[in-house]
Amino acid sequence: MQTELMLGFYTLLTSTLAGMMGLGGGTLLIAIMPIYLPGNAIVPIHGIVQLASNSSRMLFSLKAVAWNLVSKFIAGSLLGIAMIALLLANIPTRYIPVFIALYILLNLWVPPFSRFIRKYENFYVVGLVQGGLGLLIGATGPLAVPLLAKELGGDKDRIVATNAFFMGFSHFAKIIVFGLIGFSFVGYGWLLVFMIVGAIVGSWLGTLLRGKINSALFAKLLNYVLTGLAFNMLYQVLFS
Repeated sequence: MQTELMLGFYTLLTSTLAGMMGLGGGTLLIAIMPIYLPGNAIVPIHGIVQLASNSSRMLFSLKAVAWNLVSKFIAGSLLGIAMIALLLANIPTRYIPVFIALYILLNLWVPPFSRFIRKYENFYVVGLVQGGLGLLIGATGPLAVPLLAKELGGDKDRIVATNAFFMGFSHFAKIIVFGLIGFSFVGYGWLLVFMIVGAIVGSWLGTLLRGKINSALFAKLLNYVLTGLAFNMLYQVLFS
């Protein structure tokens, strides 16, 4: 049960982080998971856990969801998922951690890439990119945040709650796609129990603690942790 306990604990921590800051938790968790799980299991297992994390975070702040933005995001997301699902069925799952690691490194340390990936002016495009890329890299929560901040006037509760709905929908669709292309969740039952419990408890704690941390300092430390984990993923896939 060591793997189940460790990933349950990490899920609790990262879900608490996401509940406080609205992003970062899913990216950190998916960067940790390759240490414990085979490449083909990372994104689908992450999808179920993040569905629990985002859904519970949304429910704890349900009144803050900007429902007028939801239909636009869903329409774009379904198109992006359909497009990338065709690619996903034809690439070796062993290399999925490489996509995750490269996305993390480029997003953190290459400003032109970061600006490009965030420069969207409507929620149809955000849904298309976030839904599609989610099938390959798992954690795409930060993509919608700049546009949500602009649309919602910097209201942190509304941003966090609405982005939680966006990500919850993306993760639900991801689970369906991976099931259709043949991933079997059999054998991961206890792992999912530990991680889902950690996700829900973390969402509750993060909601309570939201606004009580130095976000700028924490985000800087998180960048260095993610960088180390990304390089570890590349090493494990390419050199071990």
